[in-house]
Amino acid sequence: MTQLLIEPARRTGCEDIPALTQVLQSAAQRQRSPIDDVLDADLVDEERYMRELALDLGMEWLVSIPLPEVPLPLREACGPRIALRHRLLPVAITGEGDKRRLKLATFDPFNLVARQAAAQELALPIDWCMASRKRLHEALRRLYGVGADTFEQILEGRDFDYDHIEAGEDAANVIDQDDDEEASVVKFVNQIIREALDQRATDIHVEPLSTNLRIRYRIDGRLIEIAVPENIKALQSSVIARLKIMARLDIAERRVPQDGRINLQFEGVTIDVRVATVPTVEGESVSLRLLNQEKFNIAKLALEPFVLKKIEALLHLPNGIILITGPTGSGKSTSLYSFLSEVNHPERRIVTVEDPVENKLTGVMQIAVKNEIGLTFATALRSILRADPNIVMIGEIRDLETAEIAIRASLTGHLVFSTLHTNDAMGGISRLVDMGVEPFLVSAAVRAFLAQRLVRRLCPHCKTPREVTEQNRRDLGIPLHIAGQAYAPNGCDRCRMTGFSGRLAIYEIILLTQPMQELIAHRAQAPDVRAQALRDGYIPMREYGWYKVMKGDTTIEEVISVTTSEIGGSE
Repeated sequence: MTQLLIEPARRTGCEDIPALTQVLQSAAQRQRSPIDDVLDADLVDEERYMRELALDLGMEWLVSIPLPEVPLPLREACGPRIALRHRLLPVAITGEGDKRRLKLATFDPFNLVARQAAAQELALPIDWCMASRKRLHEALRRLYGVGADTFEQILEGRDFDYDHIEAGEDAANVIDQDDDEEASVVKFVNQIIREALDQRATDIHVEPLSTNLRIRYRIDGRLIEIAVPENIKALQSSVIARLKIMARLDIAERRVPQDGRINLQFEGVTIDVRVATVPTVEGESVSLRLLNQEKFNIAKLALEPFVLKKIEALLHLPNGIILITGPTGSGKSTSLYSFLSEVNHPERRIVTVEDPVENKLTGVMQIAVKNEIGLTFATALRSILRADPNIVMIGEIRDLETAEIAIRASLTGHLVFSTLHTNDAMGGISRLVDMGVEPFLVSAAVRAFLAQRLVRRLCPHCKTPREVTEQNRRDLGIPLHIAGQAYAPNGCDRCRMTGFSGRLAIYEIILLTQPMQELIAHRAQAPDVRAQALRDGYIPMREYGWYKVMKGDTTIEEVISVTTSEIGGSE
Protein backbone atom coordinates (compact mmCIF):
# COMPACT_ATOMS: atom_id res chain seq x y z
CA MET A 1 0.00 0.00 0.00
CA THR A 2 2.91 2.34 0.74
CA GLN A 3 4.04 2.36 -2.89
CA LEU A 4 0.45 2.83 -4.05
CA LEU A 5 0.17 6.00 -1.96
CA ILE A 6 3.62 7.34 -2.84
CA GLU A 7 3.23 7.21 -6.63
CA PRO A 8 0.42 9.84 -6.82
CA ALA A 9 2.55 12.07 -4.60
CA ARG A 10 5.51 11.80 -6.98
CA ARG A 11 3.35 12.66 -9.99
CA THR A 12 1.90 15.74 -8.24
CA GLY A 13 5.30 17.15 -7.26
CA CYS A 14 5.65 16.17 -3.59
CA GLU A 15 9.06 17.52 -2.51
CA ASP A 16 9.55 15.39 0.61
CA ILE A 17 8.98 11.72 -0.23
CA PRO A 18 11.02 10.50 2.81
CA ALA A 19 8.72 12.43 5.18
CA LEU A 20 5.68 11.02 3.38
CA THR A 21 7.10 7.51 3.70
CA GLN A 22 7.57 8.03 7.43
CA VAL A 23 3.94 9.15 7.78
CA LEU A 24 2.74 6.02 5.95
CA GLN A 25 4.91 3.73 8.06
CA SER A 26 3.64 5.31 11.27
CA ALA A 27 0.02 4.77 10.15
CA ALA A 28 0.79 1.15 9.31
CA GLN A 29 2.29 0.55 12.74
CA ARG A 30 -0.85 1.90 14.38
CA GLN A 31 -3.01 -0.19 12.01
CA ARG A 32 -5.08 2.73 10.80
CA SER A 33 -5.96 4.12 7.40
CA PRO A 34 -3.18 6.52 6.34
CA ILE A 35 -5.20 9.05 4.29
CA ASP A 36 -6.00 11.40 7.18
CA ASP A 37 -2.35 11.35 8.30
CA VAL A 38 -1.10 12.10 4.78
CA LEU A 39 -3.47 15.07 4.35
CA ASP A 40 -2.84 16.39 7.88
CA ALA A 41 0.93 16.32 7.25
CA ASP A 42 0.39 18.92 4.48
CA LEU A 43 3.00 17.27 2.26
CA VAL A 44 0.78 16.99 -0.83
CA ASP A 45 -1.68 19.13 -2.75
CA GLU A 46 -4.92 17.53 -1.55
CA GLU A 47 -7.02 18.03 -4.67
CA ARG A 48 -4.39 16.85 -7.15
CA TYR A 49 -3.15 14.00 -4.96
CA MET A 50 -6.63 12.59 -4.29
CA ARG A 51 -7.55 12.84 -7.98
CA GLU A 52 -4.43 10.88 -8.98
CA LEU A 53 -5.12 8.29 -6.28
CA ALA A 54 -8.69 7.81 -7.54
CA LEU A 55 -7.31 7.33 -11.05
CA ASP A 56 -4.90 4.63 -9.82
CA LEU A 57 -7.70 2.86 -7.94
CA GLY A 58 -10.08 3.06 -10.89
CA MET A 59 -12.66 5.01 -8.87
CA GLU A 60 -14.86 7.82 -10.15
CA TRP A 61 -13.55 11.26 -9.11
CA LEU A 62 -16.05 13.99 -8.22
CA VAL A 63 -14.82 17.38 -9.41
CA SER A 64 -17.76 19.07 -7.67
CA ILE A 65 -20.52 17.91 -5.32
CA PRO A 66 -23.81 19.63 -6.18
CA LEU A 67 -26.68 18.82 -3.85
CA PRO A 68 -30.13 18.03 -5.29
CA GLU A 69 -33.00 20.46 -4.79
CA VAL A 70 -34.83 17.74 -2.81
CA PRO A 71 -32.15 16.11 -0.61
CA LEU A 72 -34.55 14.12 1.58
CA PRO A 73 -34.20 10.81 -0.34
CA LEU A 74 -30.42 10.96 0.10
CA ARG A 75 -30.72 11.61 3.84
CA GLU A 76 -33.17 8.73 4.17
CA ALA A 77 -30.93 6.37 2.19
CA CYS A 78 -27.93 7.20 4.39
CA GLY A 79 -28.77 8.62 7.82
CA PRO A 80 -26.67 11.30 9.52
CA ARG A 81 -25.29 8.96 12.17
CA ILE A 82 -23.41 6.69 9.75
CA ALA A 83 -22.66 9.49 7.24
CA LEU A 84 -21.09 11.87 9.76
CA ARG A 85 -19.43 9.22 11.91
CA HIS A 86 -17.66 7.61 8.93
CA ARG A 87 -17.56 10.71 6.69
CA LEU A 88 -19.50 9.13 3.83
CA LEU A 89 -21.58 11.32 1.53
CA PRO A 90 -24.61 10.03 -0.41
CA VAL A 91 -24.34 11.65 -3.84
CA ALA A 92 -27.15 10.15 -5.90
CA ILE A 93 -29.65 7.31 -6.13
CA THR A 94 -29.57 5.61 -9.51
CA GLY A 95 -31.90 3.10 -11.10
CA GLU A 96 -35.55 2.35 -10.45
CA GLY A 97 -37.45 -0.08 -8.25
CA ASP A 98 -35.45 -3.14 -7.22
CA LYS A 99 -32.48 -1.95 -9.25
CA ARG A 100 -31.91 1.22 -7.23
CA ARG A 101 -28.33 1.81 -6.12
CA LEU A 102 -26.70 4.44 -3.88
CA LYS A 103 -23.65 6.34 -5.09
CA LEU A 104 -21.55 6.98 -1.96
CA ALA A 105 -18.54 9.29 -1.88
CA THR A 106 -15.52 8.90 0.39
CA PHE A 107 -12.14 10.58 0.61
CA ASP A 108 -10.61 7.50 2.25
CA PRO A 109 -10.99 4.35 0.13
CA PHE A 110 -8.85 2.37 2.63
CA ASN A 111 -11.21 2.88 5.60
CA LEU A 112 -12.49 -0.69 5.87
CA VAL A 113 -14.53 0.06 9.00
CA ALA A 114 -16.55 2.65 7.09
CA ARG A 115 -17.06 0.32 4.15
CA GLN A 116 -18.24 -2.52 6.39
CA ALA A 117 -20.61 -0.23 8.32
CA ALA A 118 -22.11 1.08 5.08
CA ALA A 119 -22.57 -2.44 3.69
CA GLN A 120 -24.25 -3.66 6.87
CA GLU A 121 -26.47 -0.68 7.72
CA LEU A 122 -27.54 0.76 4.36
CA ALA A 123 -30.38 -0.89 2.52
CA LEU A 124 -29.27 -0.10 -1.04
CA PRO A 125 -26.31 -1.60 -2.92
CA ILE A 126 -23.41 0.88 -3.05
CA ASP A 127 -21.37 2.33 -5.89
CA TRP A 128 -18.25 4.01 -4.45
CA CYS A 129 -16.64 7.20 -5.72
CA MET A 130 -14.06 9.66 -4.37
CA ALA A 131 -13.92 13.38 -3.54
CA SER A 132 -11.48 15.62 -1.71
CA ARG A 133 -11.78 15.71 2.08
CA LYS A 134 -12.50 19.45 2.23
CA ARG A 135 -15.29 19.34 -0.34
CA LEU A 136 -16.79 16.23 1.22
CA HIS A 137 -16.86 17.76 4.71
CA GLU A 138 -18.52 20.92 3.38
CA ALA A 139 -21.11 18.88 1.50
CA LEU A 140 -21.88 16.84 4.64
CA ARG A 141 -22.59 20.06 6.55
CA ARG A 142 -24.88 21.31 3.80
CA LEU A 143 -26.75 18.02 3.45
CA TYR A 144 -27.34 17.14 7.10
CA GLY A 145 -26.84 20.39 8.98
CA VAL A 146 -24.56 21.14 11.91
CA GLY A 147 -24.93 18.65 14.77
CA ALA A 148 -27.17 16.30 12.78
CA ASP A 149 -25.67 13.15 14.32
CA THR A 150 -26.27 14.46 17.83
CA PHE A 151 -29.80 15.52 16.92
CA GLU A 152 -30.52 11.96 15.79
CA GLN A 153 -29.14 10.62 19.09
CA ILE A 154 -31.51 12.90 21.00
CA LEU A 155 -34.46 11.54 19.07
CA GLU A 156 -33.26 7.98 19.64
CA GLY A 157 -32.48 8.62 23.33
CA ARG A 158 -28.84 7.56 23.00
CA ASP A 159 -25.86 8.87 24.98
CA PHE A 160 -22.51 10.00 23.57
CA ASP A 161 -19.05 11.20 24.49
CA TYR A 162 -18.57 14.85 25.39
CA ASP A 163 -17.35 17.30 22.76
CA HIS A 164 -14.06 19.18 23.03
CA ILE A 165 -15.65 22.53 23.87
CA GLU A 166 -15.89 22.85 27.60
CA ALA A 167 -17.35 25.65 29.66
CA GLY A 168 -14.18 26.47 31.58
CA GLU A 169 -14.41 25.91 35.32
CA ASP A 170 -17.93 27.31 35.55
CA ALA A 171 -20.02 24.92 37.62
CA ALA A 172 -23.18 26.22 35.95
CA ASN A 173 -21.93 24.73 32.69
CA VAL A 174 -21.55 21.18 34.00
CA ILE A 175 -24.47 18.91 33.19
CA ASP A 176 -25.44 15.54 34.63
CA GLN A 177 -24.16 12.82 32.28
CA ASP A 178 -26.87 10.43 33.50
CA ASP A 179 -29.54 12.44 31.67
CA ASP A 180 -29.09 11.31 28.08
CA GLU A 181 -31.29 13.92 26.41
CA GLU A 182 -29.81 16.84 28.35
CA ALA A 183 -26.28 15.60 27.67
CA SER A 184 -26.99 15.35 23.94
CA VAL A 185 -28.29 18.93 23.94
CA VAL A 186 -24.97 19.98 25.49
CA LYS A 187 -23.09 18.33 22.66
CA PHE A 188 -25.44 19.77 20.04
CA VAL A 189 -24.88 23.34 21.33
CA ASN A 190 -21.13 22.69 21.50
CA GLN A 191 -21.14 21.57 17.88
CA ILE A 192 -22.88 24.79 16.84
CA ILE A 193 -20.16 26.82 18.59
CA ARG A 194 -17.35 24.60 17.31
CA GLU A 195 -18.57 24.95 13.73
CA ALA A 196 -18.72 28.74 14.13
CA LEU A 197 -15.14 28.84 15.41
CA ASP A 198 -13.94 26.57 12.59
CA GLN A 199 -15.50 28.93 10.05
CA ARG A 200 -14.02 32.05 11.74
CA ALA A 201 -17.47 33.43 12.59
CA THR A 202 -17.66 36.48 14.85
CA ASP A 203 -21.34 36.06 15.79
CA ILE A 204 -23.91 33.30 16.15
CA HIS A 205 -27.63 34.08 15.96
CA VAL A 206 -30.16 31.51 17.16
CA GLU A 207 -33.50 32.78 15.88
CA PRO A 208 -36.87 31.07 16.45
CA LEU A 209 -39.16 31.12 13.42
CA SER A 210 -42.73 29.87 13.17
CA THR A 211 -41.76 26.48 11.71
CA ASN A 212 -38.01 26.31 12.25
CA LEU A 213 -35.09 27.33 14.47
CA ARG A 214 -32.79 29.36 12.24
CA ILE A 215 -29.07 29.51 13.02
CA ARG A 216 -26.88 32.07 11.28
CA TYR A 217 -23.17 32.86 11.47
CA ARG A 218 -21.62 36.23 10.69
CA ILE A 219 -18.48 35.50 8.68
CA ASP A 220 -16.35 38.34 7.29
CA GLY A 221 -19.20 40.72 8.08
CA ARG A 222 -21.84 38.74 6.13
CA LEU A 223 -24.67 36.76 7.73
CA ILE A 224 -24.76 33.17 6.45
CA GLU A 225 -27.58 30.77 7.29
CA ILE A 226 -26.22 27.35 8.11
CA ALA A 227 -27.93 24.05 7.44
CA VAL A 228 -29.61 22.53 10.49
CA PRO A 229 -31.27 19.13 11.02
CA GLU A 230 -34.90 18.75 10.10
CA ASN A 231 -37.37 19.01 12.97
CA ILE A 232 -34.89 21.10 14.98
CA LYS A 233 -37.85 23.23 16.06
CA ALA A 234 -38.64 20.47 18.59
CA LEU A 235 -35.31 21.22 20.28
CA GLN A 236 -35.77 25.00 20.42
CA SER A 237 -36.51 25.40 24.14
CA SER A 238 -33.71 22.98 25.14
CA VAL A 239 -31.07 24.71 22.99
CA ILE A 240 -32.00 28.18 24.24
CA ALA A 241 -32.13 26.98 27.86
CA ARG A 242 -28.66 25.42 27.50
CA LEU A 243 -27.20 28.67 26.17
CA LYS A 244 -28.80 30.62 29.02
CA ILE A 245 -27.42 28.17 31.60
CA MET A 246 -23.92 28.54 30.14
CA ALA A 247 -24.25 32.34 30.36
CA ARG A 248 -25.64 32.19 33.95
CA LEU A 249 -28.95 33.74 32.90
CA ASP A 250 -32.36 33.17 34.43
CA ILE A 251 -33.89 30.35 32.36
CA ALA A 252 -37.33 30.97 33.88
CA GLU A 253 -37.42 34.58 32.68
CA ARG A 254 -38.50 34.73 29.05
CA ARG A 255 -40.26 38.11 28.95
CA VAL A 256 -37.35 40.56 29.17
CA PRO A 257 -33.93 40.79 27.45
CA GLN A 258 -30.92 39.41 29.35
CA ASP A 259 -27.15 39.75 28.93
CA GLY A 260 -24.43 37.35 30.05
CA ARG A 261 -21.01 35.89 29.23
CA ILE A 262 -19.55 32.45 28.61
CA ASN A 263 -15.89 31.47 28.90
CA LEU A 264 -14.90 28.59 26.64
CA GLN A 265 -11.74 26.63 25.99
CA PHE A 266 -11.36 25.60 22.36
CA GLU A 267 -8.19 23.81 21.22
CA GLY A 268 -6.22 25.48 24.00
CA VAL A 269 -7.49 28.97 23.17
CA THR A 270 -9.70 30.99 25.52
CA ILE A 271 -12.86 32.26 23.84
CA ASP A 272 -14.97 34.91 25.56
CA VAL A 273 -18.59 34.84 24.42
CA ARG A 274 -21.03 37.71 25.00
CA VAL A 275 -24.62 36.49 25.10
CA ALA A 276 -27.76 38.58 24.59
CA THR A 277 -31.32 37.25 24.61
CA VAL A 278 -34.30 39.09 23.15
CA PRO A 279 -37.93 37.91 23.54
CA THR A 280 -39.82 37.57 20.24
CA VAL A 281 -43.30 36.37 19.36
CA GLU A 282 -41.87 32.96 18.38
CA GLY A 283 -39.66 32.59 21.45
CA GLU A 284 -36.35 33.94 22.70
CA SER A 285 -33.70 34.89 20.15
CA VAL A 286 -30.10 34.42 21.34
CA SER A 287 -27.09 36.26 19.92
CA LEU A 288 -23.53 35.23 20.74
CA ARG A 289 -20.49 37.41 20.03
CA LEU A 290 -17.31 35.31 19.88
CA LEU A 291 -14.31 37.22 21.20
CA ASN A 292 -10.97 35.52 20.78
CA GLN A 293 -8.48 36.68 23.43
CA GLU A 294 -5.92 37.61 20.80
CA LYS A 295 -2.77 39.68 21.00
CA PHE A 296 -3.20 43.20 19.66
CA ASN A 297 -0.54 45.25 17.90
CA ILE A 298 -0.40 47.91 15.23
CA ALA A 299 1.29 45.59 12.74
CA LYS A 300 -1.89 43.52 12.49
CA LEU A 301 -3.79 46.59 11.27
CA ALA A 302 -1.67 46.58 8.07
CA LEU A 303 -1.66 50.39 7.92
CA GLU A 304 -0.34 52.17 4.89
CA PRO A 305 2.95 53.95 5.67
CA PHE A 306 1.53 57.49 5.36
CA VAL A 307 -1.18 56.70 7.95
CA LEU A 308 1.11 54.66 10.20
CA LYS A 309 3.54 57.58 10.45
CA LYS A 310 0.77 59.93 11.59
CA ILE A 311 -0.62 57.48 14.14
CA GLU A 312 2.78 56.74 15.64
CA ALA A 313 3.28 60.49 16.11
CA LEU A 314 -0.12 60.77 17.82
CA LEU A 315 0.66 57.89 20.19
CA HIS A 316 3.72 59.75 21.47
CA LEU A 317 1.76 62.88 22.37
CA PRO A 318 1.71 63.74 26.11
CA ASN A 319 -1.96 64.81 26.09
CA GLY A 320 -5.01 65.40 23.94
CA ILE A 321 -7.93 63.37 22.60
CA ILE A 322 -7.68 60.90 19.71
CA LEU A 323 -11.14 59.98 18.42
CA ILE A 324 -11.96 56.97 16.24
CA THR A 325 -15.22 57.27 14.32
CA GLY A 326 -17.36 54.85 12.39
CA PRO A 327 -20.57 52.82 12.65
CA THR A 328 -21.07 49.75 14.81
CA GLY A 329 -19.02 46.81 13.56
CA SER A 330 -16.39 48.88 11.75
CA GLY A 331 -13.46 47.61 13.86
CA LYS A 332 -13.06 50.64 16.14
CA SER A 333 -12.45 48.51 19.26
CA THR A 334 -9.73 46.49 17.53
CA SER A 335 -7.94 49.70 16.52
CA LEU A 336 -8.25 51.12 20.04
CA TYR A 337 -6.85 47.97 21.64
CA SER A 338 -3.99 47.94 19.13
CA PHE A 339 -3.11 51.55 19.96
CA LEU A 340 -3.26 50.87 23.70
CA SER A 341 -1.00 47.83 23.30
CA GLU A 342 1.52 50.04 21.51
CA VAL A 343 1.68 52.55 24.41
CA ASN A 344 1.33 49.95 27.18
CA HIS A 345 4.64 50.24 29.06
CA PRO A 346 5.46 49.69 32.76
CA GLU A 347 6.12 53.41 33.28
CA ARG A 348 2.60 54.32 32.10
CA ARG A 349 -0.67 53.77 33.92
CA ILE A 350 -3.53 53.05 31.51
CA VAL A 351 -7.16 52.98 32.65
CA THR A 352 -10.15 52.16 30.43
CA VAL A 353 -13.92 52.57 30.86
CA GLU A 354 -15.82 50.23 28.54
CA ASP A 355 -19.35 48.96 27.94
CA PRO A 356 -18.65 46.07 28.05
CA VAL A 357 -14.99 45.05 28.38
CA GLU A 358 -14.53 43.06 25.16
CA ASN A 359 -10.92 41.97 25.52
CA LYS A 360 -8.55 41.90 28.47
CA LEU A 361 -5.22 43.70 28.14
CA THR A 362 -2.40 42.69 30.47
CA GLY A 363 -1.25 45.57 32.63
CA VAL A 364 -4.27 47.77 31.83
CA MET A 365 -6.87 48.69 34.46
CA GLN A 366 -10.21 48.01 32.74
CA ILE A 367 -13.56 49.13 34.18
CA ALA A 368 -16.91 47.83 32.94
CA VAL A 369 -19.82 50.30 32.87
CA LYS A 370 -22.84 49.22 34.94
CA ASN A 371 -25.66 51.66 34.37
CA GLU A 372 -28.02 49.79 36.70
CA ILE A 373 -25.91 50.77 39.72
CA GLY A 374 -25.02 54.24 38.48
CA LEU A 375 -21.54 53.37 37.16
CA THR A 376 -21.78 55.30 33.88
CA PHE A 377 -19.01 56.52 31.58
CA ALA A 378 -19.15 59.93 33.25
CA THR A 379 -19.08 58.73 36.88
CA ALA A 380 -16.32 56.19 36.20
CA LEU A 381 -14.29 58.81 34.33
CA ARG A 382 -14.52 61.26 37.22
CA SER A 383 -13.19 58.62 39.60
CA ILE A 384 -10.30 57.39 37.49
CA LEU A 385 -9.01 60.92 36.91
CA ARG A 386 -8.24 60.93 40.65
CA ALA A 387 -6.41 57.59 40.28
CA ASP A 388 -3.29 59.07 38.63
CA PRO A 389 -3.64 57.68 35.06
CA ASN A 390 -1.35 58.65 32.19
CA ILE A 391 -3.59 57.36 29.46
CA VAL A 392 -7.39 57.01 29.52
CA MET A 393 -9.55 55.06 27.10
CA ILE A 394 -13.31 55.75 27.02
CA GLY A 395 -15.31 53.13 25.14
CA GLU A 396 -17.61 55.73 23.61
CA ILE A 397 -18.44 59.42 24.05
CA ARG A 398 -22.24 59.32 24.13
CA ASP A 399 -23.27 62.58 25.79
CA LEU A 400 -22.13 66.08 26.68
CA GLU A 401 -21.20 65.14 30.25
CA THR A 402 -18.76 62.43 29.12
CA ALA A 403 -17.36 64.69 26.39
CA GLU A 404 -16.72 67.54 28.83
CA ILE A 405 -14.91 65.29 31.31
CA ALA A 406 -12.81 63.79 28.50
CA ILE A 407 -11.86 67.30 27.36
CA ARG A 408 -11.01 68.30 30.91
CA ALA A 409 -8.81 65.21 31.21
CA SER A 410 -6.93 66.03 28.02
CA LEU A 411 -6.42 69.65 29.07
CA THR A 412 -4.98 68.55 32.42
CA GLY A 413 -2.23 66.42 30.85
CA HIS A 414 -3.85 63.09 29.94
CA LEU A 415 -3.81 61.28 26.61
CA VAL A 416 -7.40 60.17 25.93
CA PHE A 417 -8.66 57.63 23.39
CA SER A 418 -12.34 57.25 22.56
CA THR A 419 -14.87 56.55 19.82
CA LEU A 420 -17.76 58.41 18.19
CA HIS A 421 -20.58 57.12 16.00
CA THR A 422 -20.22 59.32 12.91
CA ASN A 423 -20.02 58.60 9.20
CA ASP A 424 -16.56 60.03 8.59
CA ALA A 425 -13.64 61.81 10.22
CA MET A 426 -14.95 65.25 9.27
CA GLY A 427 -18.29 64.45 10.88
CA GLY A 428 -16.60 63.99 14.26
CA ILE A 429 -16.14 67.77 14.54
CA SER A 430 -19.83 68.58 14.02
CA ARG A 431 -20.87 65.66 16.24
CA LEU A 432 -19.04 67.11 19.26
CA VAL A 433 -20.40 70.59 18.56
CA ASP A 434 -23.93 69.17 18.21
CA MET A 435 -23.52 67.53 21.61
CA GLY A 436 -22.98 70.97 23.10
CA VAL A 437 -19.18 71.13 23.28
CA GLU A 438 -17.87 74.62 22.57
CA PRO A 439 -15.88 74.74 19.29
CA PHE A 440 -12.89 76.36 21.02
CA LEU A 441 -12.74 73.36 23.40
CA VAL A 442 -12.84 70.93 20.46
CA SER A 443 -9.94 72.72 18.80
CA ALA A 444 -7.97 72.90 22.04
CA ALA A 445 -8.44 69.28 23.18
CA VAL A 446 -8.78 67.02 20.13
CA ARG A 447 -5.60 66.06 18.29
CA ALA A 448 -7.05 63.87 15.51
CA PHE A 449 -10.16 62.24 14.09
CA LEU A 450 -9.63 58.76 12.62
CA ALA A 451 -12.46 57.17 10.62
CA GLN A 452 -12.50 53.56 9.46
CA ARG A 453 -14.51 50.86 7.69
CA LEU A 454 -14.00 47.14 7.21
CA VAL A 455 -13.71 45.48 3.81
CA ARG A 456 -13.34 41.81 3.02
CA ARG A 457 -9.80 40.59 2.34
CA LEU A 458 -9.20 38.61 -0.84
CA CYS A 459 -8.33 34.94 -0.36
CA PRO A 460 -4.58 34.75 -1.10
CA HIS A 461 -4.93 31.20 -2.44
CA CYS A 462 -7.39 31.80 -5.27
CA LYS A 463 -7.49 35.51 -6.17
CA THR A 464 -6.99 36.19 -9.87
CA PRO A 465 -5.41 39.24 -11.57
CA ARG A 466 -7.82 41.86 -12.89
CA GLU A 467 -7.07 44.36 -15.60
CA VAL A 468 -7.69 48.01 -14.73
CA THR A 469 -7.19 50.30 -17.71
CA GLU A 470 -6.40 54.00 -17.53
CA GLN A 471 -10.00 54.71 -18.54
CA ASN A 472 -11.18 52.50 -15.63
CA ARG A 473 -8.93 54.48 -13.31
CA ARG A 474 -10.38 57.78 -14.50
CA ASP A 475 -13.95 56.52 -14.18
CA LEU A 476 -13.34 55.18 -10.67
CA GLY A 477 -11.13 58.01 -9.51
CA ILE A 478 -8.06 55.84 -8.87
CA PRO A 479 -5.03 58.19 -8.95
CA LEU A 480 -2.39 57.21 -11.50
CA HIS A 481 0.37 57.46 -8.90
CA ILE A 482 -1.03 54.41 -7.05
CA ALA A 483 0.84 51.55 -8.73
CA GLY A 484 0.23 47.83 -8.41
CA GLN A 485 -2.03 45.02 -9.59
CA ALA A 486 -5.74 44.72 -8.87
CA TYR A 487 -7.28 41.29 -8.24
CA ALA A 488 -10.73 39.73 -8.33
CA PRO A 489 -12.24 36.99 -6.12
CA ASN A 490 -12.39 33.47 -7.48
CA GLY A 491 -13.30 30.95 -4.79
CA CYS A 492 -11.67 27.79 -3.45
CA ASP A 493 -12.07 25.26 -0.66
CA ARG A 494 -10.01 27.33 1.76
CA CYS A 495 -12.37 30.32 1.55
CA ARG A 496 -15.60 28.28 1.26
CA MET A 497 -15.85 29.32 -2.41
CA THR A 498 -16.44 32.97 -1.45
CA GLY A 499 -13.14 34.36 -2.75
CA PHE A 500 -12.58 36.21 0.55
CA SER A 501 -10.86 35.30 3.80
CA GLY A 502 -10.94 37.70 6.74
CA ARG A 503 -11.30 41.48 6.76
CA LEU A 504 -9.08 44.54 6.87
CA ALA A 505 -9.70 48.18 7.77
CA ILE A 506 -9.44 51.20 5.52
CA TYR A 507 -8.87 54.57 7.17
CA GLU A 508 -8.91 58.32 6.84
CA ILE A 509 -7.29 60.63 9.36
CA ILE A 510 -7.67 64.35 10.01
CA LEU A 511 -5.00 66.02 12.14
CA LEU A 512 -6.01 69.18 13.96
CA THR A 513 -3.13 71.37 12.91
CA GLN A 514 -2.89 75.01 14.01
CA PRO A 515 -4.83 76.31 10.95
CA MET A 516 -7.49 73.63 11.51
CA GLN A 517 -7.84 74.58 15.16
CA GLU A 518 -8.39 78.21 14.24
CA LEU A 519 -11.05 77.33 11.67
CA ILE A 520 -12.94 75.09 14.14
CA ALA A 521 -12.71 77.65 16.95
CA HIS A 522 -14.23 80.28 14.65
CA ARG A 523 -17.04 77.92 13.50
CA ALA A 524 -15.85 77.81 9.90
CA GLN A 525 -18.06 76.15 7.28
CA ALA A 526 -17.48 72.48 6.45
CA PRO A 527 -16.08 73.15 2.91
CA ASP A 528 -13.44 75.47 4.37
CA VAL A 529 -12.47 72.90 7.01
CA ARG A 530 -12.25 70.18 4.35
CA ALA A 531 -10.11 72.34 2.11
CA GLN A 532 -7.70 72.99 4.96
CA ALA A 533 -7.57 69.26 5.78
CA LEU A 534 -6.55 68.54 2.19
CA ARG A 535 -3.82 71.17 2.41
CA ASP A 536 -2.61 69.41 5.58
CA GLY A 537 -2.25 66.09 3.73
CA TYR A 538 -5.64 64.53 4.38
CA ILE A 539 -6.30 61.46 2.19
CA PRO A 540 -9.98 60.44 1.86
CA MET A 541 -10.99 56.92 2.83
CA ARG A 542 -11.80 55.86 -0.73
CA GLU A 543 -8.34 56.85 -1.92
CA TYR A 544 -6.84 54.86 0.98
CA GLY A 545 -8.95 51.94 -0.23
CA TRP A 546 -7.44 52.21 -3.72
CA TYR A 547 -4.01 51.56 -2.20
CA LYS A 548 -5.36 48.29 -0.76
CA VAL A 549 -6.97 47.40 -4.09
CA MET A 550 -3.75 47.91 -6.04
CA LYS A 551 -1.86 45.85 -3.45
CA GLY A 552 -4.21 42.94 -4.11
CA ASP A 553 -5.66 42.98 -0.60
CA THR A 554 -9.29 43.71 -1.50
CA THR A 555 -11.51 44.48 -4.49
CA ILE A 556 -12.80 47.61 -6.18
CA GLU A 557 -16.37 46.61 -5.30
CA GLU A 558 -15.55 46.23 -1.59
CA VAL A 559 -14.08 49.74 -1.40
CA ILE A 560 -16.97 51.29 -3.30
CA SER A 561 -19.50 49.53 -1.04
CA VAL A 562 -18.26 51.27 2.13
CA THR A 563 -17.17 54.68 0.81
CA THR A 564 -18.49 57.46 -1.41
CA SER A 565 -16.73 59.45 -4.08
CA GLU A 566 -17.29 62.71 -2.22
CA ILE A 567 -14.01 63.98 -0.83
CA GLY A 568 -13.89 63.08 2.81
CA GLY A 569 -17.29 61.42 2.82
CA SER A 570 -18.31 57.89 3.69
CA GLU A 571 -21.63 56.20 3.74
